[in-house]
Amino acid sequence: MQLNGIHDLIPFLNHLDRESIYYRLDHLRDDSIMVSFTLVGVRVELDFFSDHVEFSYFQGTEAVETDTGLLERLMREHWGDD
Repeated sequence: MQLNGIHDLIPFLNHLDRESIYYRLDHLRDDSIMVSFTLVGVRVELDFFSDHVEFSYFQGTEAVETDTGLLERLMREHWGDD
């Protein structure tokens, strides 16, 4: 799949629809539209710019946790851009 910019946004969304992948659109930057979706074990964020696409992915387990101490530690360690 070749993604070269904002003109590929609609075809990409149609692809996600065909695959029954739930996605979310956000306009967080003044020069792009973000598409976010989650697959098993990975969350993906794509930014569609006028002339290119950038993406980030975040991998991890999908285990259910009950340790609120772990939740507090994760929030403390990963809050902000430090």
